[in-house]
Amino acid sequence: MDDLRQKYLDAISNAADEAALEETRLAAVGKKGEVSLKMRELGKMTPEERQVAGPALNVLKDEIYSALAAKKVALADAALNERLQSEWLDVTLPSRGRGQGTIHPISQVTEEVTAIFADMGFGVAEGPRIDTDWYNFDALNIPGHHPARAEMDTFYMHRAQGDDRPPHVLRTHTSPVQIRTMEKTGAPVRVICPGGVYRADYDQTHTPMFHQVEGLAIDKDISMANLKWVLEEFVKAYFEVDDVELRFRASHFPFTEPSAEVDIRCSWAGGQLKVGEGDDWLEILGSGMVHPKVLQAGGIDPNEWQGFAFGMGIDRIAMLKYGIPDLRAFFDSDLRWLRHYGFSALNMPSIHAGLSR
Repeated sequence: MDDLRQKYLDAISNAADEAALEETRLAAVGKKGEVSLKMRELGKMTPEERQVAGPALNVLKDEIYSALAAKKVALADAALNERLQSEWLDVTLPSRGRGQGTIHPISQVTEEVTAIFADMGFGVAEGPRIDTDWYNFDALNIPGHHPARAEMDTFYMHRAQGDDRPPHVLRTHTSPVQIRTMEKTGAPVRVICPGGVYRADYDQTHTPMFHQVEGLAIDKDISMANLKWVLEEFVKAYFEVDDVELRFRASHFPFTEPSAEVDIRCSWAGGQLKVGEGDDWLEILGSGMVHPKVLQAGGIDPNEWQGFAFGMGIDRIAMLKYGIPDLRAFFDSDLRWLRHYGFSALNMPSIHAGLSR
């Protein structure tokens, strides 16, 4: 029995890998292994011989199983150590840089504008970019002979011969959203309408596609004084200044009466725009009281309700605030430009935490 024990303990100890260890296990305690066969011979022994051989075989089998388990763990540890040595990595080395995307200035400024007006109780309304000429022109009191309706200024959708559907256009402003909002919600209402618009123009300060945000507030006692306050609060919050002076210049828009273009006091000292100081004036938006015909087109009685509206270019105010010289760069998809003027994706603008962090 001692010879058998030594034979298999030595074989287990000398096993170089798990395959050799498995062969030793099968030879010793497998179904046809040497120890297993001796266990079967116990039935042929006398009771006295069985009483001696039985416990000895059980002890041998336990020793072999224990040695097999210990050797298996040792082989696994050796394999792991070998792998760790071959795959060694200096964790103190600097990691590879990961490229990070940025938020486009248009998206950032849209969020800033939305946050400012949301703080004043304005909701956000959106509408289709392809709309009928009724929503884009007629409902806004823009007559048929107006230059804005010419094909040299507006993108009209193609119509096949015999197609008598009303003309559709790429919207030239977000004012159609105001009409749709009035039709849907009625009065009172207080919304801003940001989004992309299209006009047939292209130079350093104009592109065929750009972005606008328009505002609409309708109630029973709204006046130009309310409009002035709203715009003052917006300009102070957007340009992050404590005070600003606005100048309202009489103008004409078909959809407002009276109408006014709004200038802000500013300085261009050193080629840098500073809002709220200096002797210069900068036009930033158009505004006025909503024309009664526009209210009627939206299904609102102008004898009972009145309101103000305003509109500005998101691209333009982004250029002013962040010193972007060329409007066309907004649409070039230049990654170098985006890395320079882009914003961190995690810095969502808010009035209390700050707009442009």
